[in-house]
Amino acid sequence: MAHSHSDPSPPATPAPGGRRDFLSKASGIAMIGGLAAGYGTFAHVAGRYLYPSKKDTSGWFFVATTDTFPPGSSRLFQSPDGAKITIARQSEDLGAGFLALSSVCPHLGCQVHWEGHNRRFFCPCHNGTFDATGKATGGPPAEAGQSLPTFPLKVEGNLVFINLALTTADAGPPPAAGPEAETR
Repeated sequence: MAHSHSDPSPPATPAPGGRRDFLSKASGIAMIGGLAAGYGTFAHVAGRYLYPSKKDTSGWFFVATTDTFPPGSSRLFQSPDGAKITIARQSEDLGAGFLALSSVCPHLGCQVHWEGHNRRFFCPCHNGTFDATGKATGGPPAEAGQSLPTFPLKVEGNLVFINLALTTADAGPPPAAGPEAETR
């Protein structure tokens, strides 16, 4: 009796570039992409926490009404951070008639004041003078080329507002021109 014995052939090997290779590569790429997206999101959140974006740190504060602020007069206004500011009404013009300047002389820190009759700011410490725009015109500030810093103002209707830096202590409403304000 003859036995037919067939040679068992080795199992077939998948062809290169087949479905199994494709799925293996695709899942590897998906895993790397998922890790990159996860770590990228973590890096973004950590970056925003460590380096927060700068927020608008200024705001408009009420100063006075135009009818209580005659031309040629000035008021001392204190900002939320304690800086003293002189606000002068130099003319009848509601748009360009107002000017806000630091009332601290850049030379030695003395307080300057508006002299409406001379149309200038004056520092009594060393006779420093500044023109109506705050540019130094005499005394040590002029010699050093030091002018008074300015602050933006706007008039809406008959209300005068000044734009100032906000501090973290500003939880309540902005201060109005109260006891610290004076009219000259």
